[in-house]
Amino acid sequence: MLKKSLIISVSPEIMGGTPVFACTRVPVQTLLDYLKAGESIDDFLDGFPTVTKEQVIGLLEEAEKQLVGN
Repeated sequence: MLKKSLIISVSPEIMGGTPVFACTRVPVQTLLDYLKAGESIDDFLDGFPTVTKEQVIGLLEEAEKQLVGN
């Protein structure tokens, strides 16, 4: 499960419990907003250097597993 991983953190003390990338204050929703707007992962990473590419790829891989069962 992502909530207890090195990818996502959820804590009432950080951004009011909004899911954020672990060890950052960057909401996961921000990545989704970038992607929906047609921006690239690299654009997102340029804007939020505290998030690692490994975290983004890990999030997307886990989402894929949850959605398509791979």
